[in-house]
Parts: sequence; C-alpha cells; structure tokens
Amino acid sequence: MRLTFLLISLLFALIGSYGQSPLTFDSNDFDFGDIQEEAGAVTHTFNFKNISTDTIRITAVKASCGCTTPGWTKEPVAPGGEGFITAKYNPYNRPGNFKKSLNVSTKGVEVAKTTLLIQGNVVPRPKTIKDLLPTKLGAMRVRYRSLNMGKITNEEIKIQEFDTYNDSETSWSFLPAQTIAEDFIKIDFAPLELAPGSKGKIIVRYDPALKNDLGFQSDQIRIFTTEDVDQQKNMNVIATIEDYFPPMTAEELAIAPKLAFDKTIFDFGKVSADARLVTSFELTNSGKEPLEIRKVKTNCACTTAQPNTDVIEPGESTALEVTFDTNNRKGRQYKSITVFSNDPSAPTQVISIRAELPKS
Repeated sequence: MRLTFLLISLLFALIGSYGQSPLTFDSNDFDFGDIQEEAGAVTHTFNFKNISTDTIRITAVKASCGCTTPGWTKEPVAPGGEGFITAKYNPYNRPGNFKKSLNVSTKGVEVAKTTLLIQGNVVPRPKTIKDLLPTKLGAMRVRYRSLNMGKITNEEIKIQEFDTYNDSETSWSFLPAQTIAEDFIKIDFAPLELAPGSKGKIIVRYDPALKNDLGFQSDQIRIFTTEDVDQQKNMNVIATIEDYFPPMTAEELAIAPKLAFDKTIFDFGKVSADARLVTSFELTNSGKEPLEIRKVKTNCACTTAQPNTDVIEPGESTALEVTFDTNNRKGRQYKSITVFSNDPSAPTQVISIRAELPKS
C-alpha cells in the first residue's frame, strides 16, 4: 500500500512538472474594457521573466483569431532575463464582447506552452450613410440593387418600403410616370423630390396572385430621376412565392394529400463530358386526398424535370423524369429540383442530382 501511494505521488509530481512554462508573466490575461471601433486597433504588452536555469527562445505565438496579431522578443532570453509578448486586436466590424487567446511556445532545456488571454467589449462605431446604403446608382443610394420582398404567399398583396438617399449636392426628383415594371409590380416614391443629403422611400407593391408563379422570382424594374446624368436606374424586385394554406385541424391534416419521394438525392458519379444524363424519382401520395403537382422548377437551364402526371391519387405513385445536359460543364456539379404541391404540411420540397465531370 505504501509503495502504491509513493508511485501515485511520483506520477502526479511528474505530470505537474512536465511542460511547465519556464516563463513567468506579470499577468496571463488582460481586459481592455470598452474600446471604440472607430479608434482602430489596440495593443497590450505581456512582460515575462525567464525563471529557468537555461536560455529560452520563443519559437511561436499563435493567436486564436486573425483579428489578433502577436509580436514577441525574437532574441534568446538568458536565465533571469526579461522579454515581452504583444497582442494587437483589430476591432473593425467586430462589435460586442470578445475573448481571444495566444498560445506561446518556448524552447530551451524543456519545451513548454503558455496561454495568454485578452478580452474586452467593442463599442460599435456610428453607422454612416455609406454603411447603411452602400449601393450607389448615380446620385441615388440604396442598400442593395435588388429590392427583396422576402417570402410571400399568393393569398394577398405585399407592400414593402426600401430606404433611398440623395448623395449629391443638388435636388432631383423621381419620375414615377416613366418607371418601368411588370403589371404585378407597382412602384411609388415618398417624397418625389429629394433634397441634397435627404432620405426617401421606394415603395414596392407586389401582387403574387397576378404574378401566378411559385418559387424564387426576379424581375427587372427601371427607375428614372431628373438627375443630369445616370437618370436610369436598373434594379430587380425579388421574392419567393409559396402557396397559401389556411389553418387546418388535426383531422383535416390526417386526410390531406402527402408527398413522399423514394429518394431525395441521386448521384450519377463520374461521367464523360457533354453527356445527356437521365434519371427518375418516384413521387408517392401517402395521404388520403388527391395530390396536385402544381409546379416543378430547376435551378439551372441545363436541367429539366417533368412528372408523368400532375395529379396523384391516394396511395398511387408517379415518376418524375430528370434530365441533365452536361454540355460545357466541368468538375463537380450539383443541381436542385423544387417540387411544389398541395401537400399542406410540406408544400415545397427540394431534391437534387450530382455528377462528377472532367475538369478540363
């Protein structure tokens, strides 16, 4: 028993001494507190002393983040000598609390590592108009060139406002009578005239029922102003349209149509260039009412998909044939097919195909 105790004590002593750092720091962590983002990078210096009996050299200091740049004493440090390690933190575009580490590797008689920590809180800089509305079309600033209506259903008209700004030294006006858009998109402006350095609104009224489509949509619009140059602004209105389903009871959902696939991914594997690949997915209606395939869309003109029938009776199945034209395609290919149906629990479902083509 006494021998076992001595062996255990020796083991813990060895573990405690192995890898122990030969450097002692004035502090192993530092809190910057609140720092201003616009003030730029901040730096702290960790001072150390070599407490070993051998000359020590710092071989590496690795930061846990690219936002932190380390520096250190490059020369060997003799026993009792002193040195430093610096940590430079860049707060740009990093608002909020942060905590970063620096792993210090040293080499002498023993090889050891030390971890240093820096932390603080970045107070975000005030946003400028260029930050808020970075896209410039002539003298008109907007956030994005595309006006995103988000996800909408075909139940009702969607109206959304988008900020704009006159980034010039002269006033100009919108010309609503000259605005060009599809019939399901109506564009208004408030106010019509923007003074220098003033904000306004582009108001988009989108009628998904009149659009009569499903899935992702992108339609070009043209906005005209009275500026001396760049009067025409080419933009897009984008939206993702889904079918509307009214609230249903558990009993109604139990008998509703339900779409299921035999698989959701098919991989053609390695194929030759300029091949025409064909596969099929089996679609099954596991519900108790007829299933309607309302639309099938692919994410590439190189891919087509067509079901054998648009209506699947309860318990029945049909094939969805998918064709992929690999002409002018190279490398790994991923193509998706979106199936829209009247399955109220999952009206939009995505399947995909893959293929490996020669890279040259």
